[in-house]
Amino acid sequence: MPAFALLAASLPLRVASLNLCSDEYLLLLADPGRVVSVSYLSQDAQESPLWRAARRYQGNRGSIEDVLALRPDLVLTMGGSGRASASLSGRLHIRSLDLREPASLADVVTNLRTVAAALGAPGRADPWVARLRALKASAPSQAVDAAWVSGGGQSLGADSLGAQWLRLAGYRQRPLQGARLTLETMITNPPKALIRSNYRSGQMSSGQRWLDNPIIRRAPSRQVVTDGRAWTCMGPLTITEIERLRRRDR
Repeated sequence: MPAFALLAASLPLRVASLNLCSDEYLLLLADPGRVVSVSYLSQDAQESPLWRAARRYQGNRGSIEDVLALRPDLVLTMGGSGRASASLSGRLHIRSLDLREPASLADVVTNLRTVAAALGAPGRADPWVARLRALKASAPSQAVDAAWVSGGGQSLGADSLGAQWLRLAGYRQRPLQGARLTLETMITNPPKALIRSNYRSGQMSSGQRWLDNPIIRRAPSRQVVTDGRAWTCMGPLTITEIERLRRRDR
């Protein structure tokens, strides 16, 4: 059999993802006709910007048992959450790919290239990698003192992947004890910019009430709203959000 025929025979034709974050890579990189299932979370408009695309496929609750009837030949997971599924898929002769939970921008690139290669289409990662490289090459030389914040004052570590993404948008994540912004800090030493996640902003909760506190609403900080859904996984969708924040600040 010719080499190209052997390669074609080995390509996964039916691919499932069991995790919100691995869904992101699959939906962005795969030929839609080869996707058979993604997690239910990706189909929720409050959880993923890709919900419209995700609703084309059968949803699953994160276990390989949910997708066996769809006969996938490749299953994606992330961060070790799919170890049990990987063990079962191996016994069933289904290939399993457990992506690394990214801790750096380089890890995002690695995941993009790994998934594209597993799909037999390595070039599909190139546009995303090129956009990330362009952001890095054009990052503002001066960064604004800032704090990313979501419900309850939850923030980011100063050396975290989230802080690396913020830096590409021209913001420097302020070091905060326990990666949490307090009302006291907002009174005594507010950051120049407050990058507010709008994740589930319409949902009544104690976390959302914290963001509605008059101390936050009346703070002298420049308040910038960011799509919190893109920050859940901090994968390639964050590229689009950083580009949007850059355009906003022009």
